[in-house]
Amino acid sequence: MLSIFCFLGGLIFGIGAWFIAKRNWAKSHKLLFEQKNQLAQEKKMAVEFMHNLAEAIGEGVERKVLYQRIVHTAVMTTGAMSACIYEKLPNGRLKGVMVEGLFPPQRVIKTNLDEKNIPRARFIEKILNSEILEAEEGIVGQVVKTGKPVFIPDALGDPRVIKHMDASLSVRSMIFAPLIHDDHCLGVLAVANPASGLPFSETDFSMINSLGEQAALAIKNSDAMNLRLEKTRMDGDLRLAHDVQELFLTREFPLIKGLEIGARYVPSAQVGGDFYDFYKLSNNKFCLCVADVSGKGVPASLLMALCQTHLKHLVHKNRSPAEVLGLLNEELFPRIRKDMFITLFLAVLDTKSEKVTYARAGHEPALLLKSQALKADQENVPVEELRGNGMALGILEPKLFNELICDEVTDFSIGDLLCLYTDGVTETSNLEKEEFGLSRLKSELIQYRELDPESLNQKIIQDLNKFSTQDLDRDDLTLLTIKRV
Repeated sequence: MLSIFCFLGGLIFGIGAWFIAKRNWAKSHKLLFEQKNQLAQEKKMAVEFMHNLAEAIGEGVERKVLYQRIVHTAVMTTGAMSACIYEKLPNGRLKGVMVEGLFPPQRVIKTNLDEKNIPRARFIEKILNSEILEAEEGIVGQVVKTGKPVFIPDALGDPRVIKHMDASLSVRSMIFAPLIHDDHCLGVLAVANPASGLPFSETDFSMINSLGEQAALAIKNSDAMNLRLEKTRMDGDLRLAHDVQELFLTREFPLIKGLEIGARYVPSAQVGGDFYDFYKLSNNKFCLCVADVSGKGVPASLLMALCQTHLKHLVHKNRSPAEVLGLLNEELFPRIRKDMFITLFLAVLDTKSEKVTYARAGHEPALLLKSQALKADQENVPVEELRGNGMALGILEPKLFNELICDEVTDFSIGDLLCLYTDGVTETSNLEKEEFGLSRLKSELIQYRELDPESLNQKIIQDLNKFSTQDLDRDDLTLLTIKRV
C-alpha cells in the first residue's frame, strides 16, 4: 500500500513539475516572442526613420525641415508627448531650434503663463526657440559635455529636472541623447512624458539613442548635400555668366587691309574680369582697348559688361581716347562699388596718317615694337612703352579724373607691332615667386616678331604656362596684338 501511495505521489509531483516547466517555457517563449516583435518593431521604425531622413537629404531640405522630421519621429517611436532639439552654437551655447508638443523648458519660466494672451503651446514653443543655455548648463549641457545620454525614468524625484509651476509642464520621465558625428557633438535630442502615463522604458531609451546617432549622421550628410546643391546652382550661374561674357568678346576680327589682329583671353575662373574689344570707326580709323576689372567672378563680369556697353556707345562719337575715358568715368563713377575699379588702355589707329592716339586709365603700358628699330639694330631692339597720365575708372570723381587723363600720339608704320595686355601676363609667377615681368614680355615680342599676331599670342601663352604652373592661383590673362602690314 505504501508503495502505491509513493508511486501516486511521485506521479502527481512529476505531473506538477511538468506543468510548471511547461508554464515557465510558455512564459519564456512568450517573452522571447514579445522581445522579437519589439526588436522587429524597433528595426522597422529605424528603417522608416532612415528612409524618411534619406528622402529629406536627397531633397536638399534645410536644417529646419530636417530637425522637424527628427523630433516628429522621436515622438512617434516612443509615444512621447513632446520632443525638442537643442543645437550647439559656434560659441558652445545650446539653442532650442525645433520642438513638437508642449516640451518643458530647461530653465525656470519667469513669466506667468496665465498673463499671456497667446495660446499656451505657442508661448512655450516661442520660449524654447529663443532659449539659449550656457555650454554646461543643466542636463542638456552635461550631455553635450560628456557625450553620454541621460535616462530619467522618474523625473518627479530627480533634483536635476526643472520644476515648473504650471501643471501642464510637469515632467514625469525624460530621455536626453547627444547628436554626435565624428566625435563632435552637434546638439541634443530630448523627449519628455510618455502619453501612456508610465515611465519611458529601456527600449525607449535605446531607441532615442539610436535615433540620435542616425540623426547626427543625417544632419552632416544634409549639410554636405546642401553644399553640393548650392555649388551646382552656383556653377550653373557661373556658366550662364560665362556664356554671356563670351557674347561680349570678339572672337573673329574683320579682314582689314594693312592690319593683322589677334587676341587671346584666358580667365582664371569660369568668369573673369578682363575684356578686350575692337571697333571700326571709319575706313582708315580703328579703335581697340584692353581692360581689367578688379576682382573676379560674377560681380567683375557684370561690371565688365556695363563698362563695355557704355564704351561701345562712346567710341563712335568721333571723340579722342581721353575724352571717351572721361565720359566713361562719368557714367561709371556713381554706379561702381567703392571697392571696385577698372583699368583700361584705349587707342585709335589711323592707317592713313600712320599714327596711334592713346590714353591710359591706370592700365599697364602698351608695348610698341618699331620696324625701323629692327632695321637699325637686330640685336638690341628697343621696345617702346606707351605710357601716359590717368587713374583707373571709378575711383576719382569726373572733375579730378579729367584733369589727369590725356592723349598721347606716336607713329604706327608698316611693320610695327602693338601689344596690349593685362597684368595677369606680367604678374604670372613661378614656384619661386618670381614674376614673368615686363622685360620677358618684351623679349617674347622681339623673338616672335615674324609671326602673325594670333600665333605670337599663342607662343606667349605657351611660354607663360612653362614659366608658371597650372596649379598656381593665376589672374586672368589677356593679349591683344596688332601688326601693321
